[in-house]
Amino acid sequence: MARSGGPADLAAFDEALRRRRGASLLAGVDEAGRGPLAGPVVAAAVILPPAPQGLSRVRDSKVLSPARREELARLVRRSALAWGVGAASVSEIESRNILQATFLAMRRALEALGPQARAARVIVDGDKDLPGWDGTQEALVDGDAQSLCVASASILAKTVRDRWMRLLDPRHPGYGLAKHKGYGTKDHYEALGRLGLCAAHRPSFLKRLTPPQAVR
Repeated sequence: MARSGGPADLAAFDEALRRRRGASLLAGVDEAGRGPLAGPVVAAAVILPPAPQGLSRVRDSKVLSPARREELARLVRRSALAWGVGAASVSEIESRNILQATFLAMRRALEALGPQARAARVIVDGDKDLPGWDGTQEALVDGDAQSLCVASASILAKTVRDRWMRLLDPRHPGYGLAKHKGYGTKDHYEALGRLGLCAAHRPSFLKRLTPPQAVR
């Protein structure tokens, strides 16, 4: 389908996809936190009603300000037929690798939807189907820029993860986790140089840094 990039296109895309696939419901799935040096990876799943109202400003979470994301997250939760959030911890990221941990978080988000998850066609952001999911699904590259339900999931995943990182900040002071949310900013690397790794960090993402004797 051609994309003009207009705000109404996200809802129109979903409606056209429902018709083409013969699906009564779509469940959009997206994640936040694959790239950071610290913190969990978080996924969300969202089922919206046909022709949802009040979501015309929903976009891919990456192009929204933090304040707008929080506002739209409230609207998505209010409008959704069902929504769920799942996460994979730092230890799960380290033991499984980030891709498999992301899939784990996505499956947990879908399970949190309840029975409606398997009645819906799952639309997974990216180029890979979700392994271990026995319902109907398809991968959609740049799904968070095309599909309203996937963009809605991206907003929920991002806002939940950002809150999580703000909660981790006072537990691991000095790193600025509330500010950069675990991403590899200059300030974050400088803090790592001073303090070493803490328990919130992903050691496999920081192999060039020598961990301290005691993890904070």
